[in-house]
Amino acid sequence: MIGDFIKGLFLMLWRVVSDQPDAKADLLPVFAPPLQPVISAVLTVSPILIVFASLFALTTWIERKGLGRIQNRLGPNRVGPCGLFQPVADGLKMLTKEDIVPRSADKLIHFLAPIVLAVPTMLAFAVLPYGRNLVPIDIDAGILFFFAVGASTELAIFMAGWSSRNKYSLLGAMRAIAQMISYEIPLIISSVAVIMIAGSLSPVQIVEQQSGYLFGGLVPHWFVLTPWGLAGFVIFLIASLAESNRSPFDIPEAESELIAGHLTEYSGFKYALFFMAEYFGMFAVSGLAVTLFLGGWHAPFEFLDFVPSYIWFFSKLMALVVLFIWIRGTVPRLRVDQLLNFAWKFMLPMSLLNLVVAAVWHFTAVWNFPGAILGRWLLGAVMIAVPYVVLGRALTGSKKVTLRTYRFAN
Repeated sequence: MIGDFIKGLFLMLWRVVSDQPDAKADLLPVFAPPLQPVISAVLTVSPILIVFASLFALTTWIERKGLGRIQNRLGPNRVGPCGLFQPVADGLKMLTKEDIVPRSADKLIHFLAPIVLAVPTMLAFAVLPYGRNLVPIDIDAGILFFFAVGASTELAIFMAGWSSRNKYSLLGAMRAIAQMISYEIPLIISSVAVIMIAGSLSPVQIVEQQSGYLFGGLVPHWFVLTPWGLAGFVIFLIASLAESNRSPFDIPEAESELIAGHLTEYSGFKYALFFMAEYFGMFAVSGLAVTLFLGGWHAPFEFLDFVPSYIWFFSKLMALVVLFIWIRGTVPRLRVDQLLNFAWKFMLPMSLLNLVVAAVWHFTAVWNFPGAILGRWLLGAVMIAVPYVVLGRALTGSKKVTLRTYRFAN
């Protein structure tokens, strides 16, 4: 449990410092037995907060530079080399900025809303396996715990909108809740397919189910390399964008309609907490996607197994984060009716259908004739492709899709 995580963490650090692959290290026995649980909890929470807080600062810089490159501009380039210290300047600004609360607001709820939003996103990090023997809390129902703590974010957003006593804030909060509930259903159902195949709710067990390689170590045994896994991964990513309030699903903060949505009446450090919670949520769902579909800490090729497992986990996580940034810079925002129609008329049916495809994949595992793997792949691909085309055409109706023409400004 937590003690095992501390042992794995210090063993990892000790091996790096001592340059001894077989070295053993354990810090907890140094402390008195009554203090060991407290020390273990503190040492477990601290590295998680430090690592993801650092990733938060780094990601804001990467996003600004990436969007600047996509939009043909420089991005931050004044504070530090290449603008690298811009997140530090932003953090200092948020800490020193005046905290303004509307006179008619419910001050207690207004104060608690960002905290209620930030805490669950941090708790979600507790069950993610970051490497071999590097899971803070290894519980049998880790996936259930992840979604349970994540469900409280809707409450926090409603608290922010209602307590502000502002019509725009309340409308933005209601729109955000409608969006999050709509996309949380396909998000969870796409995860159920993995749980069915793995036969466990434990993230560690799911990662271990994806160990091993095929075709001489060139193809990993990841769930994303199956028809149902690829479809589930795409559904999971799209739903994650909506859950994280990322473009093209950032409708709750549609500036032209609702100013900043539920964040309209927030400033200073409270606004920074909302901003941080959004990025922490993106890290959490990206980490879960890596765990469920991308093999967790396993290397993509067998000959790369010598690379530490935690490096593979965070490399995959940051690759998904960069993908989210790329989508933000290239895909236009949806209308709210398009967003809800897409969730209920396409995402939900496809996620339910994917459960059937996963079940068929499981029961056809007994096929042992030549080309059985190819036959299973073709069967699963057809079962996904046909409803995809039918549902897509039903969603667009008789509308004709035309190519857009883009021109650069002189």
